[in-house]
Amino acid sequence: MQNIQNGYRGLSLLFDLNWDRIMYLFAIAVALTAGAYLGGL
Repeated sequence: MQNIQNGYRGLSLLFDLNWDRIMYLFAIAVALTAGAYLGGL
């Protein structure tokens, strides 16, 4: 149980430190999808 809590805390910290990078990648994926959709019209 202790291992699970430590792993969750580590994952949470990693997410807190890198949330802006995750959002950046998400924005690129949305932009590429929108571009492909508009290009296919």
